[in-house]
Amino acid sequence: MAQILLFNLSQDKLRRLRPLALRLGLSCRAVPPTEFDKSLAALCGRAEDAAAADGEDALDVPGEMLVMDGLSAPQFHGLLDGLRRERATVALKAVVTESNARWSAARLYRELSAEHEAMEKLRGKSIHRT
Repeated sequence: MAQILLFNLSQDKLRRLRPLALRLGLSCRAVPPTEFDKSLAALCGRAEDAAAADGEDALDVPGEMLVMDGLSAPQFHGLLDGLRRERATVALKAVVTESNARWSAARLYRELSAEHEAMEKLRGKSIHRT
């Protein structure tokens, strides 16, 4: 089943996101900090990929993150549009792939944070050039 994993979202965002997920036919799961060391595949319930995360020791996921698994194109676009409409945006979003399925939530968070920071720097430079 298509699903979204939610990390550190406020109760307000969870309250606005759950009905949206339901309308789109998505399972919605708030992941507790005690599970941040599990692989993304394990968090998604993939028994064949449920091995421990690939050597990640750090369990720190200090901010919000949304991870999507198995969404169809209409579900994916509906979710992103709905998040904007509901004013429940989450800066760090990812899709579970073959490449990152064995990563821990903490590793994914670090990777997304670095990408987000790089994009913000580029965005800032392009604004100053115009």
